[in-house]
Amino acid sequence: MAGQGPKVARGLLAGSVLRCADNTGARALRLVQVMGYKGRLRRYPSAAIGDKITLSVRQGTPDMRKKIFQGVIIRQRRPYRREDGVWIQFEDNAAVIITPEGEMKGSEIRGPVAKEAAERWPRIASAANIIV
Repeated sequence: MAGQGPKVARGLLAGSVLRCADNTGARALRLVQVMGYKGRLRRYPSAAIGDKITLSVRQGTPDMRKKIFQGVIIRQRRPYRREDGVWIQFEDNAAVIITPEGEMKGSEIRGPVAKEAAERWPRIASAANIIV
């Protein structure tokens, strides 16, 4: 995989509920679609760390609820293997909300961010406290 970066196990299906890790006012997010996903007939779209996704806000402030946004997955519970042989698994599935241009909507990120997502999205890496 020369241009895309490391291969990460796809741990989130369409319809999965994620935690919102930024300070935009959203708390629970539902994965609607994976941007750029080329699938097969009757196969659910799946996403991994660092993927750009379309999501809807399920819980949060009244001005955020029931709206569609774009986001990036920064943590997943499904274990995946890195190039150096280490297996990584997080406690929860989490994403941050971004604008269509790729800028973060919030100003800070709660919790760790996976190295794969930080390498692919420099704006997220600059807002992260911990990169694992």
